[in-house]
Amino acid sequence: MHCSRCDAPAIVDQPYRGMHLCRAHFLASVEARARSEFHRQLPGFAGRTVAVAVSGGKDSAAALFLAHRYFARRPTVRVRAISVDEGIAGYRSNGLAAAARLAERLGVEHQIVRAEASLGTTTDRAAAELPGVVPCSFCGVWRRQLLNRTAREVGADALVLGFNLDDLAQTTLMNLVHGELDRLVRMAPHRVRQDGLVPRIAPLATVPEREVYLYVRLRELPFDHAECPHAGRASRNLFREIVWQLEEAQPGTRQALLTTRERLVAALLREEPAGAPTRCRACGEPAAGGLCRACEYLRLAVHDSAETAPGVS
Repeated sequence: MHCSRCDAPAIVDQPYRGMHLCRAHFLASVEARARSEFHRQLPGFAGRTVAVAVSGGKDSAAALFLAHRYFARRPTVRVRAISVDEGIAGYRSNGLAAAARLAERLGVEHQIVRAEASLGTTTDRAAAELPGVVPCSFCGVWRRQLLNRTAREVGADALVLGFNLDDLAQTTLMNLVHGELDRLVRMAPHRVRQDGLVPRIAPLATVPEREVYLYVRLRELPFDHAECPHAGRASRNLFREIVWQLEEAQPGTRQALLTTRERLVAALLREEPAGAPTRCRACGEPAAGGLCRACEYLRLAVHDSAETAPGVS
């Protein structure tokens, strides 16, 4: 089958667009979509530092490469890579090594934040101490807090995340099913600045997961494709399967979910501004109550109270 834009052989089909693309036009397509999202999510950007969350997986590898490519045209903007070592034996070390190789290849400063030093615990240890809690629950909350804190410390004006189209469609569906409209408003990419949070952007928001994988392979970017040993218990797995089935039956479902989210968020913001109303009494991060979710989990996972846990006071 030939490319929809030239006579070269196609390497990917896009049922949601009714197109087939060759290697050159596929790479250009991904980069054009990422560039468009940078423009849309950071209109009139005049910041000086952009942080990129880099786990070492395919999505964050693509996000770092595309951010570096986009901001290379803006010599006043510095790109920083931030990785979080959650403390997951046999898994995280390979991802961190891949992230370090990519950062070195691009000439980007790379900082690793370790949960052990910052929080006084690790995901593996907390999983053993909280057998009744799905590890992804506290691991994700802690990782987001450490990323936000570190991005703020380095003076970042934006935090780039590697969320792809599938990720965002799944999260949107999860929040809708659970009736959590407040989370729907707060999920990345951020439409409005929230006090205490470095604005999060997702340049891969319109790129499906399998196309991200193909892109990093074609660009020969180093990445680790291992799955976290705790991921099997995540509730997201169900929604991932549902979205896949819907997309197979009705191409364009993922884009429709994101459009639904954008329209709902626009309506909700007209009624109530986004953002957590208070600050956590333990760590000072934005929180809906006295303690943020990160500190609530931390208090459960360690013997000391959240107020005296290392790295939180």
